[in-house]
Amino acid sequence: MDWLGNIVFKDREIENERLELTDKDANYILGPNLTLKNCTLVLKVASRRLSIDRAQFVDCAFEVKQELKNYQDWIGASLKGCRFKGRLTGCDFGHWPEYSSLPWCQLGSIEDCDFTEARLDGCRIMGCDPATLRFPKWPCFTLLDPIGRARELNSVQWPGGFRPIIVEGQYRDPPCTRAVTLYAPALAKRRETTEEAFKAVVEQFDCIVY
Repeated sequence: MDWLGNIVFKDREIENERLELTDKDANYILGPNLTLKNCTLVLKVASRRLSIDRAQFVDCAFEVKQELKNYQDWIGASLKGCRFKGRLTGCDFGHWPEYSSLPWCQLGSIEDCDFTEARLDGCRIMGCDPATLRFPKWPCFTLLDPIGRARELNSVQWPGGFRPIIVEGQYRDPPCTRAVTLYAPALAKRRETTEEAFKAVVEQFDCIVY
């Protein structure tokens, strides 16, 4: 459905289709009441032009052709058995009802998904079990149970004054944070240090997947 520049998919079930969300001038709205099964979604739009509202994705493939930055609408999606490719920065997945009282973020979930072909940086898994997920390998690394292991993770000197998890103050990580994935090259550049310096610290922890 195309309405005033909005391309809307809602109130239907779609199977075995390839959806190309690539018109940079369109606003794509997925949901509500949308179920996609065994579909491939090609995303090549800015975060502000993509909206997910209570949509279900089952065994779908997401091909992110343009870096998706600071995108929280994934918490409005139910993701099961999905695969991700491409660059995602500052994105949150899973169940985080405290984010907003709006209906779209009350039903989010993620399980059995594969990020091994994606590049994640500053991406978080919220309120769901990361044990069912596959994360990208080094130079990405993933902190598991960062809130529960915060004292341990913050007990060592990280390069460039980096603090992997913040549990107090205005910028603290939410209590429902179950995993955080970072991209060492970008992190090293931001902190004016090296990937090797980060890897030397990462290797000290059994709660980090890399």
